Amino acid sequence: MKERFNMVVEEGEDGYLISEVLELPGVRSQAKTYDELIERTKEAISLYLSVKHPYTPKKFLGLQQIEVEA
Repeated sequence: MKERFNMVVEEGEDGYLISEVLELPGVRSQAKTYDELIERTKEAISLYLSVKHPYTPKKFLGLQQIEVEA
């Protein structure tokens, strides 16, 4: 059975792409290209699930960027 997960992608200071899977605490990866990042993130998810960590599926509602004075 296939499951869907939500992944946030950011660019690090060193130019690498960094992913974080919202539903799975600690599941992160990094790579130089987007395609490589997707593959590495899928591998990280598979490893997480292979040790049978419990997780609670969440319904993704959206992503909002806000601006404040700093």
